[in-house]
Amino acid sequence: MTEKIIMRVGEALVAGGPPGTAAEPEVIIGEMNGPFGTAFANLLGNQAKGHSKVLAIMNTDIMVRPPTLMISKVTVKNDKYTNILMGTVQAAIANGVLDSVRNGNLPKNKVDDLGIIVSVWLNPSVAKDKNLDHKILFDIHRKATATAIHKAMNNEPSIDWLLENQDSIIHKYFQMGLDGKI
Repeated sequence: MTEKIIMRVGEALVAGGPPGTAAEPEVIIGEMNGPFGTAFANLLGNQAKGHSKVLAIMNTDIMVRPPTLMISKVTVKNDKYTNILMGTVQAAIANGVLDSVRNGNLPKNKVDDLGIIVSVWLNPSVAKDKNLDHKILFDIHRKATATAIHKAMNNEPSIDWLLENQDSIIHKYFQMGLDGKI
């Protein structure tokens, strides 16, 4: 894959663990020398209280490639939540990015040209969970990141699939509303 990657968008939902551990990242992938790079730089430089933007790192001072900016979808309000987000989840996202390079979804020869923005969902309930299993949380967020990248790079779901399945797909929370459960 050597064509220019202007901008690709993907999302994933991975659940199945204990309550609060589901991951629902949304990713945007693009070339740093174009509109995507401008957006990446503006996001990193335009910090907002409660929604800090940080680079995904493997460990302190070991940034992942392609450079990956993570942004919380939830307003960060306490230290425990911050430590989980900027620890377990940050490392999981970094590993999910590397998994995507290893499996060929992100071309290795372009890791210095691309960037990734990940909008991160971390359920606020994790900050209250005294028995939070960080390994399960890590694994779920790692898998979700790699899945969202796969979907972005492969333009999934395709428009043909969406058109074919449109009437059989019911949004979970819409259905719960119909059933009177929300």
